This record gives sequence, structure tokens and C-alpha cells, in this order.
Amino acid sequence: MKRDFLSIRQYQSDEIRELLKVAHSLKKELKAGVGKRTLEGKTLAMVFQKPSNRTRISFEVGMYQLGGTVVFIKPDEIRMGEREPIADIARVMSRYVDAVMIRTFSHKDLEEFANYATVPVINGLSDCYHPCQALADIMTIEERFGSAAGRKIVYVGDGNNVCHSLVNIAGKVDAEIVVCCPEGYEPDKDCMCGNWTLSHDPQQAVKGADVVYTDVWTSMGQEEETERRLKEFQGYSITTELMFRASDKAIFMHCLPAHRGEEVAADVVESAASVIFDQAENRLHAQKAVLQALLAS
Repeated sequence: MKRDFLSIRQYQSDEIRELLKVAHSLKKELKAGVGKRTLEGKTLAMVFQKPSNRTRISFEVGMYQLGGTVVFIKPDEIRMGEREPIADIARVMSRYVDAVMIRTFSHKDLEEFANYATVPVINGLSDCYHPCQALADIMTIEERFGSAAGRKIVYVGDGNNVCHSLVNIAGKVDAEIVVCCPEGYEPDKDCMCGNWTLSHDPQQAVKGADVVYTDVWTSMGQEEETERRLKEFQGYSITTELMFRASDKAIFMHCLPAHRGEEVAADVVESAASVIFDQAENRLHAQKAVLQALLAS
């Protein structure tokens, strides 16, 4: 039976912990120059309907490091659901490759593709979830603190796909999580599981936090809302002053790209507390763990 990686919610706590354990191990092996080519002869198709930096590079390099190959497919090349039905594309592509990673606007399209595909399908980002990012986030927290269990994570910003996956994975690793956002920008409860706390007061929310996390206020596809969002998110920017309310050893996280001067101050990005580039690097190792789990025989 094939298995997909569409959402953290599909996986049990022990499965998430195993993926994290493998990710840490793969990182150590790569640094030591003893990486294993466990996916020799395997091919990953990468379908992009949204622009990408970290997602494309990390999946492509990760697949190569594991001994496999990739096929990169640009948005205008297949036009899923327009030029050809999603179901047909999924069934045809399954005859050519061993797995498919999709970065798309619509999670429903991703689910439809996975339903018809006979090979594993990985969510590289959708409007509901960003599970690969969340896995790399917890990996980064574990590197800094040893464990994510019992740590207080405070997400300040838009209740978006990144927020949903972060809440979902926090519950799997026994971390405490608070979501702090303006009224009207709360996360979608239908996309989340586990226990979490909602706040509309950043000053209070980040008090004693081990991790302060934010994302852009305006995501791709929301550009027409930019001016309104800039006004309504005032007071939710991560500043040095706000970081002082967190714990003494608190770290700052951002999934990138970061808009300095909007959701985060430039000096926070460049501060000693910032681990954003560790996060970006760990996308590679976390995704290799997912690829290996889904494809290694």
C-alpha cells in the first residue's frame, strides 16, 4: 500500500518522532561524508504551481543525495485541471515516476491527485498545510533545546497553512503552542488537531516563550489584500522589544521569505536568537527523511 505525506494529521506521534530521528541521522551522515544512496534508481516528479526557492532546491538536492533523480515540471507545462483533468495526470504520471511532490494553491487539488495516483504524493505546500516546513521546524527546535516536548512555541501572525501545520506537529511532539493573530485572521479549526491556545495580544502571548515564530502577512495569491493586511497587522511585528518578553534563551523562527520591516524587524532576523537559516537547511534533511520513508524498499 502506498502512503502519502499530505498533512501532519495523517501521521501518529511515534511516526513523526521516527521521521525526526531519521532526519537528524541523515544530517549527521551528510556532514560526516558517509551518506547512503538509499533511493538509487528512484525518480521524483516535482510539480510546481507556485514559485519556489527552498522547496525546489531542497527536494531536488535531497533526491540526488539519496541516489535518485528528479523531473521538474513548471506550472505552464501541464496546467493541472485546465489542459487535462487532475485524475488523468495523476494516473499517467504514476506510470513514469516513483513519487510526486506538488506545490499548489488548492489542497483539494492535491487530495484529488493523491486519490488517483498509485505512487506516494508529498505536499510541498498547499493553501491548508505546509507539513515539510513543520517537520524542519521541530527538527530545528530539537537541535537547539534537545527536545520540543514542554517547550512553548508562539506563532505570531496570519493563521495560514504554516500555522496549521505547526499547530498539528506541536501536538505530536508534546509542545505547547499559542497562536496570536488579529481578529479575523484566526487559523482554520478544520485544518488543525490537538490542543492550542488563541491570543490577540502579542505582548502577553510571547511572555516566557521558548520559540517565537512568524510568517509573511500576505501570502502568494493574496496580493490584492496587501494594503489592508499591513494596517490590520500593525502591532504584530516581531521586534527586539517583543523578543525581550520571551525567555532568555528564546529563538526566533521564520519559514522565509521574510519581509524585513513588516512581520519582523531586520535586527531580529540578524540577531543571535535567529535560527531561520538553520530552519531553511533542515528542510533538506527533513524531506530526505520523508522521501526515504515513502520510497526506500
